[in-house]
This record gives sequence, C-alpha cells and structure tokens, in this order.
Amino acid sequence: MDIAALIAWLVTALGGFYMLGTWIQRGGLRQQQSGTSRLPAPVVFGHFALAAIGLVVWIAYVVADKDALAWTAFGLLLPVALLGFVMLARWIPVYRARATAHGPATDEAPAERHFPVAVVLAHGLFAVVTLVLVLLTALGVGGS
Repeated sequence: MDIAALIAWLVTALGGFYMLGTWIQRGGLRQQQSGTSRLPAPVVFGHFALAAIGLVVWIAYVVADKDALAWTAFGLLLPVALLGFVMLARWIPVYRARATAHGPATDEAPAERHFPVAVVLAHGLFAVVTLVLVLLTALGVGGS
C-alpha cells in the first residue's frame, strides 16, 4: 500500500506542478499586488512546499520502513489538504465567473482562471486517495 500511496502522491504532484506553472506563467505572482488573483502566494507556495516535503518524507518511509516517517508524512498532509481546500474555495468563484463569461479568458483575468477543470478535479481526487492511503499505511492496514 505504501507504493500505491507513492504513485498516487506522484500523480497528484504532477497535477499540482501543472497548475503552479500555469498560475505563475499567467501572472499569478504579479496579480498578488493588483489583487486580481484570488489565490494568495503564501497559500500557493505553502501548499506546494509542505506537499513536496511530505513527499520526500514518504519516499524516506518507503525506503526505511520507519513508522515515525509514515506518521510525519501524514501529519504534513493535513495542512496540505487544508490549504488545498482554501484554494479550491477561492477558485470556485473564478471558475463560475469563467463559465458565465462569454469569450476567452483575458490577461486581466485571474491566473487561476486558466486551470483546466479536469486537472483541478483529478488533483483533488488523487490528493484524497493519497491522504487515505498514507493514513491506512501508517495505521498498518494492508501491510507495508
């Protein structure tokens, strides 16, 4: 189950990297100053940093099979999930505005307006799967 969690985490990270790259490329950092982006940079980069650190800890767990590392990775995933939900809640109105707007998104639109819905949904789904698999592994369910 630890390898399944690792694979789920890596797939989740791919979606996250794509959205982070899109957000930066579309001016998310610049938009922080103008207030156009609804995603605060500290939340975006905090989510990314904690998830990346957690992934490194999980890889260390897979290699070393130390329970403390599994629980540390799970503990890191909790604020990652919280920050993810904050960003989702702030992204939904941007998505709804895009859905009701006629025409393509402009450069003045929030950077997160360019996130494909499929990527957002897949990222969230794989994140939940990762969290559950990491918890089950830490609890010793299904073997190591």
